[in-house]
Parts: sequence; structure tokens; C-alpha cells
Amino acid sequence: MGQWPRYKAFPQAYQPMKPTRTLLFALISAVAGLAAALLVTALFGLAGDDAGPSLAERLRRGIGSGPVSYADAVARATPSVVNVFSSKVTREQGRSLFDDPLFRRFFGDGLATRPREKRETDLGSGVVIDERGYILTNHHVISGAEAIRVVLSDGRTLEATVAGTDPDTDLAVIRTEGERLPAITVGDSRHLRVGDVVLAIGNPFGVGQTVTMGIVSATGRNQLGINTFENFIQTDAAINPGNSGGALINAHGELVGINTAIFSSNGGSDGIGFAIPIALAKGVMDQILRQGRVVRGWLGIAGQDITPELARAIDAEAGRGVLVSGVLEDGPADRAGVEPGDIITHVDNQVPGSARDILEIISRLPPGRAVELRGWRDGEPLRLVVEISERPRIRDPR
Repeated sequence: MGQWPRYKAFPQAYQPMKPTRTLLFALISAVAGLAAALLVTALFGLAGDDAGPSLAERLRRGIGSGPVSYADAVARATPSVVNVFSSKVTREQGRSLFDDPLFRRFFGDGLATRPREKRETDLGSGVVIDERGYILTNHHVISGAEAIRVVLSDGRTLEATVAGTDPDTDLAVIRTEGERLPAITVGDSRHLRVGDVVLAIGNPFGVGQTVTMGIVSATGRNQLGINTFENFIQTDAAINPGNSGGALINAHGELVGINTAIFSSNGGSDGIGFAIPIALAKGVMDQILRQGRVVRGWLGIAGQDITPELARAIDAEAGRGVLVSGVLEDGPADRAGVEPGDIITHVDNQVPGSARDILEIISRLPPGRAVELRGWRDGEPLRLVVEISERPRIRDPR
């Protein structure tokens, strides 16, 4: 018999293989690598002419992350912030045994000690608001000063004079004869929001120009008893003695406030500082430069908010109107017939919610303007017309 033909087997190299651990590991690695490449491409773009910024460039520009520096904002603003040094001479009576009335009775005034003169200096900051030499600062920084010097960031020292002050807002404008002073860029404080980053620039404790950072903690703060007219920006940027009159700037280097006060139990910064909004400060400055003083309307009354307790005592509706608690003799309200105990509910067509509202409504009106006051007297409707006068100025000790 013939033999069946023998089949030749495929060589071992060509025989089918089962997956091994090595092949499985290679496949997983390839898939992971492809996924990583796709992720990087999606985040940062493909290389080439249309490639997006590199990771380092994105970090430098702050894309997708918080800001890492405010150096540009500080560089724009610091040349406009100056140190303000004021001085005055005071006289104090020395204490001596010969000043005793008994000795003076027997020996006369010939042995009495003479008053001693003492020069007092004060330190603050200011902001160049106009290249012609006008500088905004606080009234309390230069109040009573007989000599004022400003030191610019470039080291120049210039003599300054007072252009005008407004004690009711604790603002003052001084002027120096320097040429082409670096005026700051003015921002809009009306758009500030709680949480916005702000920086305070000034000369705390006389150590030299210093920058501190914080956020806007609140806006429109009032009834603090600091000024007559209050509308403060509250910030936790460190403000210390010597910062008064300095700049509060936003993250773009624009002036948004004038640093003016701190709330502290020990005289240092406790994270509660107050600045006058530049919108208010600029209005004060414009009036000072235009007419030498700030002119405000005035009624000559003292008002009291009607609380629930007071409402029960005077048989009135709580929160409605303002109780007139005092009337200045021969003032505008007195001449119009306003009496203590009257309740004012309307000033023309405006409805004041508090005594401070009446103060601010009247202060914005020009002297000589007639306004109609409406309200109640002894339960009966009241309607009076008052001609507003100019608000008396607080006496400056200078």
C-alpha cells in the first residue's frame, strides 16, 4: 500500500500566538500615551504656528491661575505718593515753685518762668492729583501747620502751602511749586466691590514708602464718629500712623481712595482701615480749587431716628420720618418755624430714612435754595418752606 502523504507543519515562527503579559502591557502603555497626548493638546494647543502659550507663559500671564504679582500696579502708582511733613510751634508754661500763687503774691511776677516754645512735627502722606502741584491729603495731617514739606519718591523735597481744607470730610488740598509732578491715574471708586484687591501706599511710622495689600471689606461705612460726612471704604490692608493721606489703589494701579483712619485698640493695624472714596474726595477737591472752600447746604437742626422704643414714647410710627430733637436759634429752620418735636417725613419729594439722610440731602443743595419740609406736629400734618443757608465751617486751629 502506498502511504498517506505527510503534511508539512508551519514553521514555529508562523504559528498563531496567544496574548502574553508583555503584549498586554504594551497595549495599555500605548493607549495611556495616546490619552495623555490628547489631553495636553486640548489644554495647551498643538505645536506649530497656531500653538497656544506654553505652560510657563500661561503661568507668567496668570491664565487659569491667580495673580502672582502686583508690581506693575505699584510701579504705576508709587511715584505719585509723597511723604508730608508738617510742623508748628507750641508754647507751654514751665512748672516752677515760683509759679505758685503764694510766692507770686509776695515776690510778684518777676520770678515767674517764661513759656517755652516747642516745635511739634507731624507725619503723613499725600497723593499728587495734578501735575501742576496739587496734592490730596488728610486735613488732620496739616491742621495747624506753620510749615509743610513734601518729599517725592525721587528724593526731591519741596515746600507746600495749603490750598484749602474740608474738616467735615477730613480732606485737604496742598500745593507745591514743583514742575511736572507725577500725577496718579484716578479710578472709579463707585464700582468697587467687596472682595476686590486693594493696596495701601504711604509712609507708616516714617520708615519710608511702604505698600500693603488687602481686599475691600465693605463700602459705604458711616456712623463711625470719625467725620461729619462719612462714606468709607473699609479694607484689611495694613494702615498705620503715617499712612494717613496716602493712596488706596486697585490692582491696576488706579487711585480709588485716600487712606484716613484705622480702627484699633493699640494704635496699630488690626485689619480694619478706612479710606475716603476718590469720588467723594475729587468732588471736595474740585470745590476747593474752584471757590477756595466746600459749600454745603444747612438747615440748623438736630435730628433723631425714630426707633420702635421712641415711637411708642411719642405715639408715632416706627421708622417713618425723623424726629427734630433740636433747632438752632435764628438758623434757617428756626426762621421757617420748625420746632423741636416735629417729625419730618419728606424733604421736597425725597423721603429720609434717618437723621443722616436729611443731613446729606440738605448738604448737596446750594445755599439760597428753598425746600419744602413735610411731616407731623402733635399728630397734625405739617408743611413748611425753608430757605437753606451755607453750612458753617469748623474752625481750623491754624
